Amino acid sequence: MATHGGWRVDTRSDAEWCRYVFAAPDNRIADLAATIGRPDVLLKLCAADAVLAALLPAGWQLDPCSWFMTAPEISVRTALPTGYTATIQTTEGAHQIAITAPDGSLAASGYAAEINGVFCYDRIVTSADHRRRGLGTAVMALLGAQRALDTSRHALVATDQGRALYETLGWRMLAPYATAFLPAASCRPSDI
Repeated sequence: MATHGGWRVDTRSDAEWCRYVFAAPDNRIADLAATIGRPDVLLKLCAADAVLAALLPAGWQLDPCSWFMTAPEISVRTALPTGYTATIQTTEGAHQIAITAPDGSLAASGYAAEINGVFCYDRIVTSADHRRRGLGTAVMALLGAQRALDTSRHALVATDQGRALYETLGWRMLAPYATAFLPAASCRPSDI
């Protein structure tokens, strides 16, 4: 939902309650930050860490810088190793892929959503015990197959390690991507 000059995304995951995403610096980020009292509400900005830090009141901390990336088209395989299965769930336009290992454990997962000609991948994770089997690639391919428009541009946010990997696959970096949060110790007990 559009708000405060950016977008609010309710993820309701174990790591975060929601995130506010901004394409450019805006003074409304400072106004919004002053109203937040929960440690699991994140502020994200397509800019360097210092730019976001300058907009925030005291008490906010920054995650390590990430990178906003894009690819014109993705051509990857969707085949899974023997014994692995994938389930796809779509809720209110958001797609979730879960790949289950032969033993029933979650081996890999990811999310994506499409809006205004952009198909954005999010939280692509492969469990340590299942890496180097092509599961991350399969997650990306299965999510990409959910695009409503073949012309939608692929986008994601990557860590430094992820950036190096995605660049070998043809992705390119568009901008640094800063994330800020309130540490739990600085929040009011009623907000946690």
